[in-house]
Amino acid sequence: MAEPGGGRPVTVSDVQQLVRRKDEIEAQIKACYELLEGQKGVGMHEPLVDAEGFPRSDIDLYQVRTARHNIICLQNDHKALMKQVEEALHQLHAREKEKQARDEAEALAEAMSQNQSLPQPFAKVNAVTPGSPASVSGLQVDDEIVEFGSVNANNFQNLQNVATVVQHSEGRPLSVTVIRGGRRVHVGLTPKRWAGKGLLGCNIIPLQR
Repeated sequence: MAEPGGGRPVTVSDVQQLVRRKDEIEAQIKACYELLEGQKGVGMHEPLVDAEGFPRSDIDLYQVRTARHNIICLQNDHKALMKQVEEALHQLHAREKEKQARDEAEALAEAMSQNQSLPQPFAKVNAVTPGSPASVSGLQVDDEIVEFGSVNANNFQNLQNVATVVQHSEGRPLSVTVIRGGRRVHVGLTPKRWAGKGLLGCNIIPLQR
């Protein structure tokens, strides 16, 4: 079989094909050795002449010579094939490592660009009551707030700013942007009366700068 590649990258299927071929050659070598074993166990090196120098008559000389010749040829093929398998595996591993390094570099670049483009949070959610407007909207504990209606890091002074926005937005959806797990998430939050206290049902604390 020609060496895999021929200008194209080695594939797993190429390696599997080479391994199948290797198994076939090993089976043929085994069959040849079994044939020699059947000829009085002459093996690869026992003499094919008797003590007086005549060709032995107790074995099939043609079969023995053919089997020996085939074993030598097959062993050479096997050696060349093992080299191909090794090279193909090496190429596969090198390509896998290269892909892994490229994926890691891309993930790192994406994370860095995410961090650069993430706005500055000014407050954090440290409690959400189940069944509250905040809980229904999908707000979660540890969400870092970057925008709460018209309030953001640039104009935030204290929690009264947020309270004012909440009071003026009762029954109307507010656009809230948070950072969750290093990603920006938008939440639609409608402040309204519910069974619990306040209009939100969550606790927000300012972030220390």
